[in-house]
Parts: sequence; C-alpha cells; structure tokens
Amino acid sequence: MTNGLNVSHGLNQAQAEAVDTLSGPMLVLAGAGTGKTRVVTFRIANLIRNGTPPDRILAMTFTNKAAGEMQERIGELIGSKKKRNPKRGEAAEPKPTISTFHSLCVRILRQHAPTLGFPKKFSIYDRSDQESLARGILRELRLPGTALKPGDMLAIIGGWKNQSVLPDEAAMSASTDKEHFAASGYRRYQDALRARAAMDFDDLLLHTETLFREHHDVRDAVASLYDHVLVDEYQDTNGSQYRITRDLTFKHRNFCVVGDDDQSIYAWRGADVTHILSFTQDWPDAKVVCLEDNYRSTGAILSMANTLIQYNTERHDKVLIPSRPDGMRPRILQHKDETVEAKLVVSEITELINKKHIQPRDIAILFRTNEQPRLFETELRKANVPYVMMGSQSFFDRREIRDLLAFLKWIDQPDDEISLLRIINTPARGLSNKTVQLLVKRAVERGVPVWQVMQNNAAIADLSPSARRGIAELESLAHDVRERAEHDSLTDAIRTMLERTAYADEIARLYDQPEERDARMASIGDLTNAIGAYQDNSSDPSLTGFLSDIALSGREMGNEKDKMAAKNSVWLLTLHAAKGLEFPYVYMVGMEEGILPHSRSLKSGRDEDIAEERRLCYVGITRAQENLTLSMALTRRKWGKPRPTTPSPFLYEITGKADNPARNRKARKRRLA
Repeated sequence: MTNGLNVSHGLNQAQAEAVDTLSGPMLVLAGAGTGKTRVVTFRIANLIRNGTPPDRILAMTFTNKAAGEMQERIGELIGSKKKRNPKRGEAAEPKPTISTFHSLCVRILRQHAPTLGFPKKFSIYDRSDQESLARGILRELRLPGTALKPGDMLAIIGGWKNQSVLPDEAAMSASTDKEHFAASGYRRYQDALRARAAMDFDDLLLHTETLFREHHDVRDAVASLYDHVLVDEYQDTNGSQYRITRDLTFKHRNFCVVGDDDQSIYAWRGADVTHILSFTQDWPDAKVVCLEDNYRSTGAILSMANTLIQYNTERHDKVLIPSRPDGMRPRILQHKDETVEAKLVVSEITELINKKHIQPRDIAILFRTNEQPRLFETELRKANVPYVMMGSQSFFDRREIRDLLAFLKWIDQPDDEISLLRIINTPARGLSNKTVQLLVKRAVERGVPVWQVMQNNAAIADLSPSARRGIAELESLAHDVRERAEHDSLTDAIRTMLERTAYADEIARLYDQPEERDARMASIGDLTNAIGAYQDNSSDPSLTGFLSDIALSGREMGNEKDKMAAKNSVWLLTLHAAKGLEFPYVYMVGMEEGILPHSRSLKSGRDEDIAEERRLCYVGITRAQENLTLSMALTRRKWGKPRPTTPSPFLYEITGKADNPARNRKARKRRLA
C-alpha cells in the first residue's frame, strides 16, 4: 500500500524503533528537534503498510493546522489507489482519522448527544453568546455588580470543566468568594445551555467524557471504530482529554503517545504534565523510546539547554545529543537598561542583515511578556528592518494604547477630529452616539472642526445636561493635562490624564480576566515608560515633540498590517508562540527575575510553577539553530521610573553557577545503589 516505500529509510535507530513498534502501549519521548513529526507520520504509514486499514487508525493533535499537515504527509507516504475527491457514487479512499480533540468530540456528540438530552444539531456557543448568557444568570442571582462579572464567572466555570468538575461538585471545589458565587451560577448556566440546545467549547470535552463514563455501550461502540490510537503533544493534555483517550484504548491497548515533558508549558490552560510523567504507571507494560538525537541546534546550544532543564526534579531523565558541531558559544549580555538592550539587539540584527547578508526571516526575538516588544518595534522601525509579530498583538495596535495616544494627540491638537471622535465618549461621559452624530452633522454644516462646535455654547444649547457636562469634562481635562505638560513634566501629564479619565476603571469594565487586566495596565505603564525615556533623552521635551518622535519612527498604525504581512521579516514572538519553530539566530531578551520566571510564578511559591517557567526558558533556548544570545537590563522602568533588576535565576543555572538539588539527589541514589 506504500508503493514499495521503506518507511524506515532515513530514520535513526531510536526513530526506527518507534516506527517499527506496531502494537501495545508506547511512550515516545521526543526531545526538541529530534524529528517527532517524521516519526509520527512514518509510524502511521508503517501501520498501514503492515495491514492496518487506514480508517482504523485515530491520531489526535492540538491544532487543525497540525492535523492537516499530518494528513497530507501520510497521504504522500502511503500513496493513493483511488481518487481522493471521488465523484458521487464512487467509493471514497479510506484514510486515518486525524483530528483535534475538540473536532473528534463534536463528531461523537453529533451522533450520540441525544443520549445526554441534547439534539444532534446542538449549537456551539462562542464567547459573546456565553457572556450574554452569564450576564442574565448573574442578574437572576442578584449579585452585586462588583461581586462577579460575566468573564470572571466563565473563567472559573471553564477551569472546573477542564478538571471535569460538574455543577454538583463545584461548591466543594470553591475556595474564594468569587468561586462560591460562580458555583451558584454554574448549574443555572448549564441548564440554560441545555434549554437552548447549546454547548460551549469546554462542554465538547466534558460531555464526551460524561457520555463515555455513564454510557459504556456508547463508549465501547466508539472505541471499537479504531484499532490504533496515537496522541501527539501528549504533555499538553488536560484531565478530560486524558480520560477520553484512556476510554478509547483500554480494550485494544494499541496506544502510542508522543511528547516531551520538558516542553510542557501550558498549565495555565489546563495541561497536566503528570500525564506524560506517569504514563508507565498507567501502562506498566509500555515500551519507552527516547528520541534524543537533535538535528536542529549546535552542541554548544544543546549543552546550555541540557544543563538548565536538569534543574527540574520531576522529569524523564534524558538529554539532547547534538548531531551538529559545537558551534559558537551562546552569549549572555547585560545592558544598562531596556532601551539600550533594544538598541544594541536591533543594531546587531541590522548588521547581520546588511553586512553578513542574513535573511530577516532567519532571526527571532523571543520575549516572555506582551509588554516587552514595544522598544524593539520602535528600534526595528527606525532601522527600517521588516518584522512580524506573533503570539502577541502589536503594542501599537492595542486598544488602550490607541486610546491614550488619541487623547494625547487631541490634547496637543484639538482640531484632530479622528483622535477626538475616538475618545469623545471613552470612557463614557454622557455623549451618546446620537449626540456625536449630531455634533458631526453641525460641524459639516458650519464647515468647522467638531471641537469648535463643541466650544460654541449656542451650538450645544439643545443638548442634554449630561452631554454638556461631558463636553465640559473634556475641556477641563485637556486644560489640566496641557498645564502639567508645560509646567511640570510629561510623565506628570499622562498620570493626570489617567487619573482624570479613570482609565483604569475602563480597563476593569472592559476586561473580565485578571490576567488580561494586568496585561492592559502593564501596557499603559509601558507607554508611561516611553514618555519618561523620551523626556530623559530630549533637551527640550514637549508633548508635540513626543508625538512627532512617534511619527518619525514610523509608529503610525496604518503601516502595521503591511509590516506584519511581510514574509521575509524578523520574528517577534512570545516564548509560548515560539514552540514548534526554529531559527538560525535567536535573541532571548529580558532575562530578569519577575519577567522570566514571571512574577506570578514567583509569588505563588509553588515549585511546579517555577518548573514550568524553566521549561519555557528551555523551549526558547532550543529554538536556536546556530546562534543564541540571552540579554537582560540592569535597570528597567516601572511606571516611568528606572528600577534596578535582578538577573533571572535561570542565567545562573544555565552556566552551572547554581546548586542543582536534582543532580545531587541523583548522585546520592547512585552511591546508595
């Protein structure tokens, strides 16, 4: 069926062992850059070559893109006897089921949902639908407006669903006031979904798990469809996914999981690394194959990665073995502050492109938080270096930054109608859409800017008292901010603007998730930092000068989409978004305590949180193929003022300067043996 293809051709010994093991439970520990995708696709092709009907194979992934690419590669390997797109009446060619977990669950529920009391044509609610439903439930519960917001309730319920906690069990799991309020709404929320013949995204997993647990005939019928089950990225499975795969494999036991516990970085969305760590306890007769030969990175880079990850005490004992020469030793650089860090990194990148003729697409800047790339964006634009943002919205496209820059532009130039109309009722100040439309109409009739109409008492005499108060508030705000900018400082001016607009309250109103609110407030702090840096470096700082500086460095929003669409561009990525990618040149920036590891992990005090941050650092290091630079700032601005930083503890670990309790424990075990 493979047209004579030897599927083991070009595989190393460990890869061939995984490909040629065709029955029983198997754990394939696939380290970074060890050819995991090749092994997965070749193994499925080998199963087919050895007589397994393609449609008796189920492979599950975490993204539709990964599923599509896997299906395409397998199609190339197994060849085709029949048309892939048959005409009506022709038999379709059997092929493996390669699907995301959620897509598989939808297919199962479309057939068996009536068993749970849902119609087969149930709706799947999106976030907006969910929030509307949650808002109505909170009104029914008559909770105070500040007690629990729809987004908070949905986040808590989503966390319970990922842990397979049902409504009747939620109250026992609740520990905070908000969780107790959410527990009160959970049952009503699920009942309301059912009444509307709807499920949300988390329900797709939860209801499939419930279906299998309560209806063994359905579980057995679905499980009987497959003779082999394979799960890719097994370290990313949550509780429901773990139990669903167990239910699909408990009879035939032909269960192959592929993954790397050292790259488990998604605990925040329910992933549980213990699933891959305890696989051999769940399946005592499982075969374990370690893919350790790394074809991506130089020996020097892998030495650093191996040294770092050994500080995690709960992991499968393995190392990455380089197939390439040692290469250049990774650099660790300290810079005066974050501005200098950005300038020097971009200066190096510019030299690589212009003098060494390195393609921009071969260079990546990796960062931990969404606030970090602003300075790098600025410097890349000044240097006319194309870049693309991944894993983070561009700093200058964020709603709060666009709002605050619009305030500053309008305050500096009141006739800037585009900026005025953006912030005229943000936050709300009694100027409704109808009122704004009326003001614009009168401005057009008079042939003057909108603000001039708003300053004309006769032109606004017929507006509502609340609208007239809103206009007075804007006028007072502009006056006070201008005064602070002219007589005090620009950082004082923006603080005044933030206080007078109560913009922090607007953030709290718009964003229900605490992490989202924190990120938005951090962005505002970063804009304050930008103004402070401009002020420090200018001989005659002014609001007009700051806004001109932005325009001259190419920060205007209109060009952002064109920049991001450029294919041959430097990559700016979060460490989370970088997983699965590789680049010849990698810069990991902001290697400071509180950034990596993140302050939330430090505050939690939990070893497992720090271990996940260490894995995130490991993922970043193993993205580099040839050259790796890690950098930190000795001072970093926080709300406009420079603060001293502490180097990331991971910097001491990767250089072997920190005590390693994991290594010490292993040494003691060896002596006792």
